[in-house]
Amino acid sequence: MTTPQLTWLYVPGDRPQTVTKALGCGADVVIVDLEDAVAPDRKEYARAATAERLSEPQPVPVHVRVNALDTPFAAADLRTLAALPGVHGVRLPKVTSPHQITRAARTASRADGAAVPLHALLETALGVEHAYAIASAHPALRGIALGEADLRADLGVRADAGLDWSRSRVIVAARAAGLAPPPQSVHPDIRDLDGLAVSCAHGRTLGFLGRAAIHPRQLPIIERAYLPTQQELEDAETIVKAAATDRGAQALPDGRFVDAAVVAAARRTLSLAARGD
Repeated sequence: MTTPQLTWLYVPGDRPQTVTKALGCGADVVIVDLEDAVAPDRKEYARAATAERLSEPQPVPVHVRVNALDTPFAAADLRTLAALPGVHGVRLPKVTSPHQITRAARTASRADGAAVPLHALLETALGVEHAYAIASAHPALRGIALGEADLRADLGVRADAGLDWSRSRVIVAARAAGLAPPPQSVHPDIRDLDGLAVSCAHGRTLGFLGRAAIHPRQLPIIERAYLPTQQELEDAETIVKAAATDRGAQALPDGRFVDAAVVAAARRTLSLAARGD
């Protein structure tokens, strides 16, 4: 089973030295941002700097968030990134339709014709409404996630709980399309680590897996929140051991019912625990 990725750190694409530092800070994935973190008059520089930095393989997976697909920067972003050996994935912001995914896949094709792995960010009501169609639009699409700052503004949401329906919608769409559970959107206050921990705990109950971050100090909070507790680990080990002796549905001595779905969940828990060792 593939070790799950739990921490995704955003870093501005027009700050090459910051990108270099981010690669060594412990994030599972570093996301070089060419979109919101870069001013319009720095877009060309950010693309060129990113292309130079990612012209060779990197020590950790690197994704690049390109500019929105309806901007004049997007096509050049995609064509430039497709050829770079240091790019593991491309994040597409403000996606609202499956057609944008198919067009991006064509534009971001490597020399061998294969598309760069794509990840779609849903940041509007329309994007959320089309979540499953987007998630299943093309084989190159490997994940979807919410962009909650833009979505909050689009919906006029005042309380955090107002986003829970959209969160669940995206989680269900991802799983229905056979994609990995989405990571949570960023927690915007880098000083509020207690609030981050509470928010991560809530996201975990909804079905998210891991979270995007905007500062390295958020990474250990996110990882700790998404790693299994000792009790969860012991329960998972008990279930897997029981399944090894009896492959059918069964009841454990404490009365819990175990079937194939429960065993699969237990194995996911153990795979998460392995990364914490």
